[in-house]
Amino acid sequence: MNVTHVTADADVFTCNAYLVTGERTTLVDAGAMEGVVDVVRDHTDHLDQVVLTHQHGDHVAQLDPVLDAFSCDCHAYAQHPRRTHELDDGDFVKIGDETFEVVYTPGHAADHVAYVSESTLFSGDVVVHNDAAFDYGSFGRTDMDGQSRERLIESIKDLLDRMPDTVEHMYAGHGDEFHGDVRDVVETALSRAERRQPKYPDG
Repeated sequence: MNVTHVTADADVFTCNAYLVTGERTTLVDAGAMEGVVDVVRDHTDHLDQVVLTHQHGDHVAQLDPVLDAFSCDCHAYAQHPRRTHELDDGDFVKIGDETFEVVYTPGHAADHVAYVSESTLFSGDVVVHNDAAFDYGSFGRTDMDGQSRERLIESIKDLLDRMPDTVEHMYAGHGDEFHGDVRDVVETALSRAERRQPKYPDG
């Protein structure tokens, strides 16, 4: 799978937005970096779709410019004025050349979904490889209004139940991508989340 991190050079707070080329050339989240359209165009003249993990601002601020530039579909779990395809738990969507299952994973956001195939996980913010809190096996923050640590824990458990053991590539909404034993990263994140300690104690 050919995956390009199109917000890698951002100098503003943004999610990791990933361009996946192939049969269904896809942007996973749009990010908040002005100029993301230009970066996508450096790699492809055609975009079939944007698929959203959730609609926090750092993931969708540039959604309108992307959709305007490429006139492509938009897949999302929650209502959005530009949504063309409603996603539900258990749906399947082609990203690049692989078929991914949609796994509903709320807790960090009420509309959060992850995408998992036989080889790859696009986890959004439910779990990440590393971040400012933990250098291996972290999870989305749950200390703001509308968030729930208990629901996030259930979401991570559900993700583990439905994620094949063959998954070896993880592209999260923040931090670095990971290649290797993705299940161990997710299990580590679950263990940390279950301790119920604040992710950012000084936040």
